[in-house]
Amino acid sequence: MKFVDEAQIRVSAGDGGNGCVSFRREKFIPFGGPDGGDGGNGGSVWLVADEGLNTLVDFRHMRAFKAPRGQGGMGSQMYGKGGEDIEVRVPIGTVVTNVDTDEVIGDLTAHGQRLKVAQGGRGGLGNIHFKSSVNRAPRKSTPGTPGEVRDLKLELRLLADVGLLGFPNAGKSTFIRAVSAATPRVADYPFTTLHPNLGVVRIGTDQSFVIADIPGIIEGAADGAGLGIQFLRHVSRTSLLLHVVDIRPIDGSDPVEQVRAIEHELQAFDTELVERPRWLVINKSDVIDDEDELKQVVDDIVARLEWTAPWFVVSAAGEIGTWDVCLKVQQFFDAERAARRERTEAADDVRMRGE
Repeated sequence: MKFVDEAQIRVSAGDGGNGCVSFRREKFIPFGGPDGGDGGNGGSVWLVADEGLNTLVDFRHMRAFKAPRGQGGMGSQMYGKGGEDIEVRVPIGTVVTNVDTDEVIGDLTAHGQRLKVAQGGRGGLGNIHFKSSVNRAPRKSTPGTPGEVRDLKLELRLLADVGLLGFPNAGKSTFIRAVSAATPRVADYPFTTLHPNLGVVRIGTDQSFVIADIPGIIEGAADGAGLGIQFLRHVSRTSLLLHVVDIRPIDGSDPVEQVRAIEHELQAFDTELVERPRWLVINKSDVIDDEDELKQVVDDIVARLEWTAPWFVVSAAGEIGTWDVCLKVQQFFDAERAARRERTEAADDVRMRGE
């Protein structure tokens, strides 16, 4: 199934039912007072996050969702029945934007989370509300108000802890296969990965993290070239980026220039991504048999990049060094959680002392 990470839909809430003009008419009471009931409220439209969905492909075929209107009021002070709300299920990680205003309405990040995207109209008032000392038989009611109609853009952003960056054929898919149960397609031609892949890396019984492999990014991606830039939104939620680079690209290009090119594309797409923790993974070390030559090439790459963050030398195809990367990543997240816990406890202590 083709991965679909963006869709546009129209949601229409139900109109409110009209109020009723009616008078009490019973035997022996020929001129009873007003008894027109109110109209029912229209149904609203809700988006609900569902962990069982992983794409927006269903919205390719069904793009309009309309809730039922409220029933009109009736005599004998009978209120109209309200329209039923409708629920539209979307994948976890869906960001909802109003197309007309470009305003982000909500971000659904947990299973079962609900977001009201179109409010149903209010029911109109029956003539019972307009009775007064000077108007004993009002023939006035109000119509129901219309329900909201919105055009929405749905954008799926994967919820992953670690994002893989790199040029096409840098070995990202091979890396995620080596460290998780994910099985992305692997081949020796560019753009093998046409959609994001998620893999869960398990370090221990209660230690794991989610890693996302996105299509390779090429120079000029921020201007629309290649496939990767449209998926960079998926790594916007990640806490750590692993920048995978081929130690000796088959096309003879310079791995240092490849790293710099992707840094430029990150800057053009989102300056915050450049500031995010990013580790260098020098892949395909098995293509250099001589250990001294391998060390020289690696030292040259690190020195020219002036790389100060952690870096690793691996062979994803041979699963050499990949587990060391995963252990360091888990240690990074353990330290992050410990730091957050300390900050929370310190804030709680301050509040307690303030009380």
